[in-house]
Amino acid sequence: MLRNAAAAAKVPIEIIEAENGASACGALLRAVDLVFLDDALGADEVARVAAAARAAPKPPFTVLLAPPPSGVPFETDALAVKPTDIEEAKCLVNGAIRTRRPTRVLVVDDSSTMRSIVRKTLAATRFPLDVTEAAQGLEAIALARTAAFDIVLVDYNMPDFNGLETIAEFRREKQRVTFVLITSAQDQALADRARAQGVAFLKKPFFPADIEAVLCGFYGLRALSPRRA
Repeated sequence: MLRNAAAAAKVPIEIIEAENGASACGALLRAVDLVFLDDALGADEVARVAAAARAAPKPPFTVLLAPPPSGVPFETDALAVKPTDIEEAKCLVNGAIRTRRPTRVLVVDDSSTMRSIVRKTLAATRFPLDVTEAAQGLEAIALARTAAFDIVLVDYNMPDFNGLETIAEFRREKQRVTFVLITSAQDQALADRARAQGVAFLKKPFFPADIEAVLCGFYGLRALSPRRA
């Protein structure tokens, strides 16, 4: 399934297959960008391959494929649901590809200090991100008419459009974007309202791990390992 999903991807992908941990470690002697590991290999073999990947000159991003639910610790960079059909496999492959390519992020906040903090927090994640800033909702919408973004982090309290109004304008422009609403307010009703609209929610202050948790959905992952890359 993964081979067929990779063949259907929009970018060319070279597939290297391994039947066990030893052959996987051997394959890592080549330049590899992504490693999918079946949990059926067993914990010891998965740990062995993950360690070999971390030791590579250019470590690949490793993903453990396991059936849900799974609350056990894992040694790979991320955990994903093992696909059961070709469509799930395509989603998995396409999401994993995005972890290796720059993701275009727009940060919208009327505070230059907060934009700087968010930019630094994004830079501390393990993903390649291309970050653009906007000081208000109208500026963000104008940018959206000339450039495409993958993720938009938008503050709720701004002097022109608030965060949800800005998101509504983006959607009128038919932008297919992952939205994250950020606020310092203790407002559960606002969080519920955002999530009901398919918008992720972050309360200030937040940390790289919080951002990475939000990014999981964008990349089609279930969880990221607390181990830093």
